[in-house]
Amino acid sequence: MTMHEGHRVRAGWAPFLAEGRRVVLRYAIDRERSPHGESMTDALGTITLVDEAVVRVMTRRGEVRVPRALVIAAKEVPPPPVRRQGPAAP
Repeated sequence: MTMHEGHRVRAGWAPFLAEGRRVVLRYAIDRERSPHGESMTDALGTITLVDEAVVRVMTRRGEVRVPRALVIAAKEVPPPPVRRQGPAAP
């Protein structure tokens, strides 16, 4: 089976990368600038913008701009768990 150029999967592409979806993206970072020498990091949150060049994800720490060419892996994830209330104080 031969893969034609038009059917080749591009880096940073996934059909579920759409605004409003909750995802985790693993992407490459500059090892020289990372605090502990890491070469990859993750962004977990809701997609706020998607175009051919970038995916923006709103995380708990704020919006992260991820160049699509640096995305190594992407996965759609379920909504965050609902925190249960502890017992009421007397």
